[in-house]
Amino acid sequence: MSASARYGAASVTLVALVTLALWPFLDPTGRQGVLVAAGIALPMQIAAFAMLVRFRGRLKGFMAAWAGGMALRLVTVVGVAFWAIRTGSGGVVPMLLSLAGFFFALLVIEPLFFRTEQAEAV
Repeated sequence: MSASARYGAASVTLVALVTLALWPFLDPTGRQGVLVAAGIALPMQIAAFAMLVRFRGRLKGFMAAWAGGMALRLVTVVGVAFWAIRTGSGGVVPMLLSLAGFFFALLVIEPLFFRTEQAEAV
């Protein structure tokens, strides 16, 4: 299994566990916000990680993928915040906190999967 597939599986597991842990403490609109945040964060993180893996070993490509991924995450959080506030969506606070939290947690576990990929390549 590739590093991207392992990262994707771990990401889905982590987000599901966090969502389940938060579930009893949220009202229905907060739950919906957390689910929306998970639906936004997961594909973006997995795609960003796949780009990093693809360009690993090529400094310029790797740095471009890293910077592009970080910029995309920032634009996403700001864009979702703007959209949610503008449309008056319910569960805005849980959604934005979850989105930022999911991005952070999934960024923190990325190095674990780079190490695995590098160890297999040797």
